[in-house]
Amino acid sequence: MTSSQGIPRIAAPRTVGRRTVVAAAGAMGLSTALAACGGEPDAAGGSDGAGDPAVSGGAGASGAAGAVLAKTADIPEGGGKVFEDKGVVVTQPTAGEFKAFSSKCTHTGCAVKDISDGTIHCPCHGSRFSAADGSVQAGPATKPLPAASIKVDGDSITLA
Repeated sequence: MTSSQGIPRIAAPRTVGRRTVVAAAGAMGLSTALAACGGEPDAAGGSDGAGDPAVSGGAGASGAAGAVLAKTADIPEGGGKVFEDKGVVVTQPTAGEFKAFSSKCTHTGCAVKDISDGTIHCPCHGSRFSAADGSVQAGPATKPLPAASIKVDGDSITLA
């Protein structure tokens, strides 16, 4: 660049203000947090579990029908047990009544981790589901856990 008198003009050095740095750092942190919260989408592009055999009530990708999951004595009354490798959670809401649901939270697809006080807990964002019917007890999830098929034969619980 030159001035009107033909003297070369030197551009003033550009400085980055504190606000710009703070805004950029905040934007990077927000994008990282959002990426970490996102579930892995299914083939349809969503993350609600539709079409997933473990969520649809099937045996799951690594589970086989008829495979023994547990003994009835292993499932506490009012609680349950998560079988991560099979994609199911088995509960015993009342004595002798056994239920099974997908172990994949309907919010972002995280695996539920524990069952206590009649609720199934997701550690990712705090969703809670009823151990009796899989319904949402506390959000952010808005859809219930899909039921899974099990069979109780004597003291054995198997995938149906």
